[in-house]
Amino acid sequence: MPRRSPNPDTPAGERILVTASALFYERGIRGVGVDLIADRAGVTKKTLYDRFGSKDALVAAYLTRRHERWARWFREHLAERGATGTDQVLAALEVAEEWADDNVRGCAFVNAHGEIGGTDHPGNAVILADKQYMLAAFQGLLRDAGHPDAEQLGEQVHLLYEGAMVAHTTRAQPDAFGTARAAARALLRE
Repeated sequence: MPRRSPNPDTPAGERILVTASALFYERGIRGVGVDLIADRAGVTKKTLYDRFGSKDALVAAYLTRRHERWARWFREHLAERGATGTDQVLAALEVAEEWADDNVRGCAFVNAHGEIGGTDHPGNAVILADKQYMLAAFQGLLRDAGHPDAEQLGEQVHLLYEGAMVAHTTRAQPDAFGTARAAARALLRE
């Protein structure tokens, strides 16, 4: 994951990051300018640039904070399920569905990649790290359950998770996560 948590250093810097995070998620990265962020945060553009250096660095900080929030939420809610063995994989997909229900614009990282992917934007490293985190999470759950092919099966379940996130957000499938869990069950039985 990214080197360290974004640290805006001051209350004004924190307001900038919180404001930018909400705006970037709601409107998209390119749909939000620094003027709007500064205005909504109640700071000057100079303060924004003093704290973050550039809009690109602010985007990377937003994505880093978003990942940390998601990863903490995911771990806590998965632990609350109390599932063991391979049932943890199904529980992880349930937890992801709960998050998706509360985050109606879908995956912030997929959305950001649609805007900055293929460039040298510093946010791309955060996007990749988030996707690798979830891949490793599924592989780790399967390793912990003693599955003999945790690496490959983890890759397959990760694709089910990613596809369910997109299908859920777009409403392409009314029960995308249910379908993903059914497919995961079938894979786990093989």
